[in-house]
Amino acid sequence: MQRGPDLKGRGYLVSALSVVLLAIPAFKVAAKDAWTMAALAAGMALSVCGMLLRWRSHQLDRQRKDGD
Repeated sequence: MQRGPDLKGRGYLVSALSVVLLAIPAFKVAAKDAWTMAALAAGMALSVCGMLLRWRSHQLDRQRKDGD
């Protein structure tokens, strides 16, 4: 059953975009050191991946609930 806008999904999208926006000024500092740049990139990737996993979990829960 299709519902209205998925507020959780939109919240995860906003959070992922905020990670990118917060990293933009950090890249200027991180560019001076390879380890700092690697840590920043890894942190961004892990944060966004975590949000994607939570969103997918939410989708699976909704499918199970709608299937009952």
